[in-house]
Amino acid sequence: MNETKNITFIVLCVMGIFAILSSTMSKNPVLKPFATSLETPEGFWMGFVASASTIPGVLVSLPAASLSDILGRRKFLVISALIFASAPFLYLLISMWWQLILVRFYHGFATAIFVPVTEASIAELFPSNRGERISIFSSATCIGRGLAPFLGGYILFISDYSFFTLYLAVGIAGVTAFMTTLFFWPREKALMPDLVIERKPTEKLFSGWRKLAGKPGVLGVSFVQASQFFVFGAVEFFLVGYLKEVVQLDAFQIGTILGSQIVAVILTKPIMGRWSDKIGRRVPIIAGTIMSGLPLLFIPFSTQFVVLMFLSVAYGLGFSAVTSSTPALASELSPKDLIGTAMGFLGMTMDVGQTIGPLVTGVIVATNLGYTASFPVLTGVLMISVLVFAFFIR
Repeated sequence: MNETKNITFIVLCVMGIFAILSSTMSKNPVLKPFATSLETPEGFWMGFVASASTIPGVLVSLPAASLSDILGRRKFLVISALIFASAPFLYLLISMWWQLILVRFYHGFATAIFVPVTEASIAELFPSNRGERISIFSSATCIGRGLAPFLGGYILFISDYSFFTLYLAVGIAGVTAFMTTLFFWPREKALMPDLVIERKPTEKLFSGWRKLAGKPGVLGVSFVQASQFFVFGAVEFFLVGYLKEVVQLDAFQIGTILGSQIVAVILTKPIMGRWSDKIGRRVPIIAGTIMSGLPLLFIPFSTQFVVLMFLSVAYGLGFSAVTSSTPALASELSPKDLIGTAMGFLGMTMDVGQTIGPLVTGVIVATNLGYTASFPVLTGVLMISVLVFAFFIR
């Protein structure tokens, strides 16, 4: 049985690498230049381009993960893989900026379904060390997320900003993620025997939501998660703009700064998850939130490549400490039969934050305050979230 669980876990991690490589490379570092080339209006609409892919997370993360409690995880993993494989090729057909919003919206359904359903699966399979296992899976996805800026930046660099070439590479990674799901089909019972829990009538879906929403601890964890991704979504998009427009770095240098941040997350997340399994979730979340907020204060006043890379890595370490603990804590604060619902609720609030973050930041950047005010505002968001979390989780 342990061998079967480990095989399932490895397959999920491999799928995660290619799926997140594909989805991240579609936006980082290409989305801002691509949107600019399509003459996307600055301000709100530019921010909306950045956040369009996170809106599906608000709409479907909770329903999909909750239904996976009832119908099983496998079906939803295959659906997400189909979207990962098909969405990248739609970018090749885009000729107007509003079409980019539609494609980003469709692409967002893949991650919105995949991440919470997979985390729920892992939490069920490894109840005694779920923090470490979820963090290892998250690090696996971060391998894809970390390779994306390096690979995407390099492709843009050698192709003289050929968006067609870049999105073709995105499509290859997405198809590879879909091919990984073939492992689930011929050996369905052998590979994923424990991912379908006792079936319940679908009418219990909404009662499960109400039950979970009545737990203050889950709400506190979800708020700090939403705040982290409010900031992450803004940093991921507008840090590229700052580095390109203000500091005037080339695509490969920008990819190196962003990629170094993700490498830091990859290397530290399993360690952080194991740490939180041993000492509890509260300390890593509070310390990580403070650590992720402080570097952002200095970014708009820095122009040196080495300094900016250091600040980017420091932010990534704090982000790693928080997000290695939040899914495990949410699952521990929830009833056993609502683990998928808990992961979906966490994913939904995360995407609410990641949707609003670029929109608010885009409005600030478009004013006279520009980048100088936008990054300190993000620090303020994180400081507020840590106070709320400390109040709810004592």
